[in-house]
Amino acid sequence: MKRHSCFVVLFCGIFVPGILGFPQTNTSIDCDSLLPNYESEPQKSAPPYIIAVSFDNFEPGNEIQVTLEALKDVGFKGFNLQAREIEGDVPVGTFKITDPNTKGLECHNVTNSAVSHANSDVKQKVTTTWIAPHDVRDLQFIATVVQDLKKFWVGIQSKTLTPTRSESVNGTGKSKRKVCFECICT
Repeated sequence: MKRHSCFVVLFCGIFVPGILGFPQTNTSIDCDSLLPNYESEPQKSAPPYIIAVSFDNFEPGNEIQVTLEALKDVGFKGFNLQAREIEGDVPVGTFKITDPNTKGLECHNVTNSAVSHANSDVKQKVTTTWIAPHDVRDLQFIATVVQDLKKFWVGIQSKTLTPTRSESVNGTGKSKRKVCFECICT
């Protein structure tokens, strides 16, 4: 009886995740290379996904809404989303987790420096909030999106966001400058 139980546990542990389409566990995407931890090759075709952002410019502490969305009816099961400086290879800033289909990841010892899937449900869109750090240059959001175990795209990029160096922008990205309508003539 013990031998039968061990066989059932072994069978379920090895085969059931692949049969269900996208394993719940051990499906991480590497923080640096953005490659999933299985052996398929990334797709070379244009990705059917986009990354949209709420602002083009940011100040330290600004909160930017970031949306990863399917362009077609294909959906996706997994993803890893980060902000990286142009030509950079490490995540910058942190994410505030606002969507139940997402979870924060720790990359380079920084909590929530990347965001990923919290489950293997098919998603059409996920939204999160990124908090801009101090001393960062032009950046893009970059993602790996996993459609299924055989199809994934690496290096999907948002438009470029530029830091503003003015003290006149508040946390919403809106100006808080005051305009003086009186002139002093001498």
